[in-house]
Amino acid sequence: MLRIGMLTSGGDCQALNAAMRGVAKGIFSKVKDVEIYGFKDGYKGLIYSDFKMMTDRDFSGILTTGGTILGTSRQPFKLMREPGEDGIDKVEAMKHTYHKLNLDCLVVLGGNGTHKTANLLREEGLNVVTLPKTIDNDLWGTDMTFGFQSAVDIATDTIDKIHTTATSHSRVFIVEVMGHKVGWVTLHAGIAGGADIVLLPEIPYDLDVVVKSIQKRADAGKRFTIIAVAEGAITKEEAEMPKKKLKELQEKKKKKYPSVAYELAEKIQNKCSQEVRITVPGHTQRGGSPCPYDRVLSTRLGAAAAEMILKKEFGYMVAIREDKICKVPLKEVAGKLKTVDPKAGIIKEAKMVGISFGDEM
Repeated sequence: MLRIGMLTSGGDCQALNAAMRGVAKGIFSKVKDVEIYGFKDGYKGLIYSDFKMMTDRDFSGILTTGGTILGTSRQPFKLMREPGEDGIDKVEAMKHTYHKLNLDCLVVLGGNGTHKTANLLREEGLNVVTLPKTIDNDLWGTDMTFGFQSAVDIATDTIDKIHTTATSHSRVFIVEVMGHKVGWVTLHAGIAGGADIVLLPEIPYDLDVVVKSIQKRADAGKRFTIIAVAEGAITKEEAEMPKKKLKELQEKKKKKYPSVAYELAEKIQNKCSQEVRITVPGHTQRGGSPCPYDRVLSTRLGAAAAEMILKKEFGYMVAIREDKICKVPLKEVAGKLKTVDPKAGIIKEAKMVGISFGDEM
């Protein structure tokens, strides 16, 4: 009897169901005597032994369904070793559930924090295989994470639709895209949607440069400017601050501005004659059906994870590099962030076609 535990952790995204389907179908096609335990709401389900037995029927018809049929939750890694209000030792509780069910392997789908905990469980002696899920595409060790392209498509569609109204009213439009620490979604959506200015966490911007870029377009007879800004974009002055001081400043800003787009809009409006408007697609970027690319990617990753389980190759994240599926040791993935390189070719090429990143004219 092969017994497998499965959970989805952290923020939801498109193609989580498709990835679980890939794992399950890969297992069921090779092994008949198998039990799959689906833990509800991420690591919380593993901690409190809240699960449901799943059959092949549970994984049928979910390829195109967004979200996660298991539910998810955020369990901060830094608190994993600290007992909660109920006094439960989370790590020991997860190990207990794993051994109580006599699991052969735990399949975990998630992003950065999820992988830190997955690696912790590996260090505690559990057999773990992970799949790279996050719209941010910031997991180290893989070229692509599932959920990313679907989020880019939605953000791009938002920018596409802004073009007509921005042109009609001769306005500056700011589209705020998800991404607190990295700007992959903003970068790709900005280029794909024809944004004029793209502001990323990895490239601190100068407000004067942003304003000059807007004015340059106006002087050239352009009726509008579209700015794609990542949630975590910061100014050059903020980038030079000590982390503690920056955090204090950001907490102070939260009391005045709902998000970075509102602060940016106010500052631009004070220096610019054109009206400034804000669009925040927010959690729509995580929602809906996965795009075809993500359906294919998640299916491939899921099938590869199933093969690894059958071969008893544990302690790895399934990844894709140069369009080839590979495995990356969890200890190499945990705690590492894949950020946008300001000197990368894609940045240089974007600047060549006239996109400003607010760092230079």
